[in-house]
Order: sequence, then C-alpha cells, then structure tokens
Amino acid sequence: MHCLWEAHLGHTAPARASDFDATDPVLTRQVALARYRRLRAISRAHNSAAMERLPRDAVLRQARRLGLAHGRALVLDDMDELFYACDLAIYTAAPDHLSGIERYGRAARAAPESDEAQVLAAMRRARFTFLQIERRHPVAGLIAREATQGDEVWLMDEGLEASAWSNSVIATRIYAPDEFYMTAGIIVPLEPEILAGAVVLVPFLDRKPLAEALQDRRFAEALYRVALANGISDRTCYLETPDDASRLTA
Repeated sequence: MHCLWEAHLGHTAPARASDFDATDPVLTRQVALARYRRLRAISRAHNSAAMERLPRDAVLRQARRLGLAHGRALVLDDMDELFYACDLAIYTAAPDHLSGIERYGRAARAAPESDEAQVLAAMRRARFTFLQIERRHPVAGLIAREATQGDEVWLMDEGLEASAWSNSVIATRIYAPDEFYMTAGIIVPLEPEILAGAVVLVPFLDRKPLAEALQDRRFAEALYRVALANGISDRTCYLETPDDASRLTA
C-alpha cells in the first residue's frame, strides 16, 4: 500500500476549474468563504442529527476498537479523542449494515435542490483518502492531490489553509457539497510510522488496490488506532474560525 501511495505521488493532473475565479480575488474569496461556512454549518447540523439516530452503544463500540474504552468505561487522555470514534460510527459500518449517515439520510427530509439536500447527498458519498497538499488555491482553501487517481481537488478548510505546508500528506474523509471538497472533520498527518503501523494491523488490505483498501472501514479504524497510540491528540489542536472549528496539525 505504501508503494502504491508513492507511485501515485509521482502523477500530476490539472486542477479543476473554478467558477469562483474572478478579476477581484478579495471579493471572490469573501464569496467562497461565505459559501463554505454556510455549507459547513449545514454539515454540522446533519452530523448532529445523524449522531442522534445512532444505536445507543455505537460510539462506545468504536471507542473500544480504538483502545479508548474498556467495557463501558471510556479511557481518554483528551475528550477530542472521542471524535475519532464518532467519525467511524457515522461514516462506516460492517457489511450488510447501514452507516450512521446512511441511516439518517434515508429518514431525513430535506427540500429537493436545497443546500441541505445537496450537503447530505455529498456526505453520504464521503470517501476516506490520502491527500498531498500542493499549494494554496488562488481564491480560498488549498489545492491537494488525491492518492487514488492523482487528481487535484479544491479543498476548503480554513484551519488547514492556515496551518498546512506544501507537500504535507494527510489522511482524511472528504466529500464535495459544491465545486470544492470539505473534510468530515478528522485529519491525520500521514507520518511513515503511522501508516506502517496501520498496515501491520490490517495486512490483508495491503493486497488490495489502494482505492479499495482506503474504503474498507477497517483501514481508517487501524489508522486512527495507531495515530491515537502515537499521541496524535497531543500534536493536533482546534483552530477556531468563524462558524467552524477545524482540526489542524500542530
């Protein structure tokens, strides 16, 4: 899997065109950020509603699998660690079971063509991926290159824009509610020891194509478990931005 990732990093592709490109970059940035913040607020509302529909012990079960709980007792160094379990409970599920976001999506009633419907549909299509940060987007956010196809994507995340550096590599879950992509919230700096440790936990996935392995719920779980064991919560923090809080590398 690591070799596959390195091979993908050698491929480049043109960035997607942006309707936000305009002659006034300051005004256009304001428009783009306003759009992002609205969609981010909607995604948080959907996220909260999806959490409410989860089975009672769903987050606790994920916490146990991440080494964050023993029995029914949580064992946390930082309450932020629980977000990793929440991510898995909302976006992943065992075979023949519905994820939290899918369970919520089937019951939710959003007006057709509304921003709420658009964001929810995007969240239901979220995918786990590796991204290499390439550069700043000319309007707002970042241009990042995705592992599986080598395609460049427009990533809107105010926290990452303020803290990420070129060529850094992250693992995260993304979805596209508009022209740009957003993260589902959890971002793991993809350090060699973290990736290697995750592969050790799920060696059977190393025989699969990278795109397939990344979408297997067990990979994100293994990566989170290793990252937490390596003190990821001590090296990340939340940067408060207008209407949002984004996870950053320290």
